[in-house]
Amino acid sequence: MSEHDRSALLVELARVNGVATEYWDQAGQQVVVEGQTLAAVLTALGYDTTDDATVAASLQSARTRDWRRMLPAFTVGVQGQERRLWVHVSHGDDVEVWVEAEDGFRTDLVQMDYWVDPVEVDGMLIGEASFTIPHDLPIGYYSIHAASGVRTATAPMAMTPGRLDPEAITGDRQWGFMAQIYATRSQASWGLGDLRDCADLAAWSAAQFGAGFLLINPLHAAAPTAPMAPSPYLPVTRRFANPMYLRVEDVPEYAELGRRDRRRIEHLGQPLRERDRTTDLLDRDAVWAAKREALTLVFRSGLTPERARQFADFCRREGQGLVDFATWSTLCDVYSNEPSAWPPQFDDRRSQATLDFAAAHASSVQFHMWLQWVFDEQLTRTQAAAKGAGMAIGIMHDLAVGVHPEGSDAWALRDVLAQRVSVGAPPDMYNQMGQDWSQPPWHPRALAEAGYGPYRDLLRTMMRHAGGLRIDHVLGLFRLWWVPNGLPANLGTFVTYDHEAMIGILVLEAHRAGVIVIGEDLGTVEPWVQDVLRDRGILGTSILWFETADGGHVKRPQDWRREVLASVTVHDLPPTAGFLRDEHVRIRHELNLLARPVEEEQEASRQEREEWARILRESGWLAPDADLATDAGLDAMALALHRALGASPCRLLGVALPDVVGDRRAQNQPGTDQEYPNWRVPMTDASGTPVLLEDLYANPAPVATFVDALRQG
Repeated sequence: MSEHDRSALLVELARVNGVATEYWDQAGQQVVVEGQTLAAVLTALGYDTTDDATVAASLQSARTRDWRRMLPAFTVGVQGQERRLWVHVSHGDDVEVWVEAEDGFRTDLVQMDYWVDPVEVDGMLIGEASFTIPHDLPIGYYSIHAASGVRTATAPMAMTPGRLDPEAITGDRQWGFMAQIYATRSQASWGLGDLRDCADLAAWSAAQFGAGFLLINPLHAAAPTAPMAPSPYLPVTRRFANPMYLRVEDVPEYAELGRRDRRRIEHLGQPLRERDRTTDLLDRDAVWAAKREALTLVFRSGLTPERARQFADFCRREGQGLVDFATWSTLCDVYSNEPSAWPPQFDDRRSQATLDFAAAHASSVQFHMWLQWVFDEQLTRTQAAAKGAGMAIGIMHDLAVGVHPEGSDAWALRDVLAQRVSVGAPPDMYNQMGQDWSQPPWHPRALAEAGYGPYRDLLRTMMRHAGGLRIDHVLGLFRLWWVPNGLPANLGTFVTYDHEAMIGILVLEAHRAGVIVIGEDLGTVEPWVQDVLRDRGILGTSILWFETADGGHVKRPQDWRREVLASVTVHDLPPTAGFLRDEHVRIRHELNLLARPVEEEQEASRQEREEWARILRESGWLAPDADLATDAGLDAMALALHRALGASPCRLLGVALPDVVGDRRAQNQPGTDQEYPNWRVPMTDASGTPVLLEDLYANPAPVATFVDALRQG
């Protein structure tokens, strides 16, 4: 098949599998997906697309796949809605269907009067019986059972809440800081902000200013050996955490160390604490090398019988997933953090070689499991500190879109991840060449066949000590932009997921954990997606610079959506002080990321700034004589924009902590890796002087000014 051939068979195979053959871009233009992209994506989904004959065979297989099975791979029920369950049996045969709850309680299902024409499969006529899933089943996980003669089948089901109730947690409105914790340091930090810093910032902002939440960057794990990827959005696993954020001195066993070990730990931490007052880029490798040595000393000191029991309970709760992660981490310690370079016998987590390796390195595996346990303990105390200080929500965690292609999840969960493709984003106004994030996506069918277990487990672990969960790129629960290996990012296409299952499990786990959920629904998002999220009680996202009405003009804050987390800026843009000074244009120009002349970008930015200034002046939030050609005028505008934010009806208001101190440097430039120091920029003031938490505590006036601006809006 020609690499550009779009035969009717290939297009139909793509359609049957939820692969977009065309789409509308952010500019409203229709884009036809090339044949080479369709063929590569379908190959990643497990189909043979060598020629028309193999595509035809693949299409026949896809069309009859469900007819070959007795029950769906996974079923989602919704409280308040009766739903139909199909069951496939030999045409005319009787069938009995029932569901069993997690506690073993049985409910027989009633057959519906619903006719579906039978289908011939392999010379046999297969009929479809329909059964009603009751609307009032208690929420939870079930197993569906079907029996027809000697044939039986069992499949998983989730009964999900109809809707979350965020207002029950938030009340009318809450505000909170948004912070990159690693860049938010204190005098006791070992070169990077940690969980104690997170707890202290949350408690201080709640007690002093009535903050209801603290939204932090993903705490997902990175590789345990250098180099550690700086991006919190490219983790090795999303389920487990990065022990780099541990406060060594807060591990209970630290207090029992002998004088020699404590002196060694103090010696390890001192030079890193001295760096907190410098403008040096953040050095994760140096921090983790020191912390790892210190934590190893603490680990080797042993546990009391009671603490050992608690550790064992944690390991049992986290199960095989924790063992797999710890084994992968130990393999990294011995070989490297690139599994592609490991001896081939360790490719499979279930191989005898891997099991033998884990047994031979049991102490190291135990160490990595212990790190997750003490992290879990410190995270418990962090959320308790936030809630104890009066926060309605507490710590709001961030769930990244995907994982590193050579990470723990890519190794342990490869059965449910698509191969030879990666997740990215189509071209848009802020990255006109598209993006390739180098992350393997969920394989939609394989994930369903696994009962969505890996997805459920990561949600459950993340929500255990959270008050809120932000879902980065929530569109990924509906569809993801797949980029085939070897093709540029703009030659990808969208692949759809069973959003009812993805959203249903998310809502179920959030309900059980008492967590509010925020979806980052920015970019190319169809309106019906936002409707689904709203109807299920999942809040959306509004960023001031992205809020535009028809025709591309600024949308006044009074017209923004109610059920969202709104903010002036976001981590993929410079802080407000930098954005107003065209820092985003300068960076992209210097890195050759612009698709049009820099003068046009600057002019577009100026017009946007002037349009907002007009609205701010008309609303009385910005003085008429504020001169935007001066630093004083731009600083006044930054404050006025937060007054505009406060005037919106939005349920949650986020204030980027760097905005409060006047920081101007971008934390991340999308579409770059080493070209810009992404995720390595410490928090500073307008002059570039590092700002520590103690500086905020000693001089709370800037915080008070921003909080007052929110309340005056």
